[in-house]
Amino acid sequence: GAFQKKGHSARVLSPEEAEKLAKDQVLVSEFKQLKLEKEAQKNWDLFYKRNSTNFFKDRHWTTREFEELKACREFADQKLTILEAGCGVGNCLFPLLEEDLNIFAYACDFSPRAVEYVKKNALYSTERCKVFQCDLTKDDLLDNIPADSVDVVTLIFVLSAIHPDKMHLVLRNIYKVLKPGKCVLFRDYGLYDHAMLRFKSSNKLGENFYVRQDGTRSYFFTEEFLSQLFKAEGYEEVVNEYVQRETVNRKEDLRVPRVFLQSKFQKP
Repeated sequence: GAFQKKGHSARVLSPEEAEKLAKDQVLVSEFKQLKLEKEAQKNWDLFYKRNSTNFFKDRHWTTREFEELKACREFADQKLTILEAGCGVGNCLFPLLEEDLNIFAYACDFSPRAVEYVKKNALYSTERCKVFQCDLTKDDLLDNIPADSVDVVTLIFVLSAIHPDKMHLVLRNIYKVLKPGKCVLFRDYGLYDHAMLRFKSSNKLGENFYVRQDGTRSYFFTEEFLSQLFKAEGYEEVVNEYVQRETVNRKEDLRVPRVFLQSKFQKP
């Protein structure tokens, strides 16, 4: 079972959790940090090599969570153009294309291997989808997508994998292809999520920023940080809130706190 609540207040830590985080102040060396940044693409490629298409479940919750995919239509069967920035192997993309026949999707990912998996998927069709490899921090999206042509951009569990100093570059890149008045739909890890509390002190890269054993990185967002990030690139905030879930494993009597940030930002 699980319960879920949404709101603007961050999760409150238990005394034990607060003590653990207070102790974790030693950062990974600058040399190793630079190496991780340089090898970021390689590490994600290896991740997909190890896990192929089996790691993430298909995300059939996307349209339920983001009613905007329906709401942004002016009439029922309006054709929508979407961009899935950081599509992985298509766990979000293909359920969406199946559920909604009036969508054309651009999709891109950092990992060349992930892009190949998308192209090999039986549901992949060039008539409904254009997928390409892209480093969102430096490859211009205008090379593959016309300016001001996209109705919705989904940015789901993507920004957290990017160094905080480069996140603004992703938002600037996306801004160019989004139609005025249209939105970026965002969902990612929130401050004090269970995954953040599980990191050992030797995995800390910076404030709310950690590295996993496989070299991939994860940032945990506060509402304020995300808001400032988007607004600095010219977006307007529509919705920006924490989603707190407690997943309960009755067999083992475990309660696991999950925290995400779910948001919607609009290009004026």
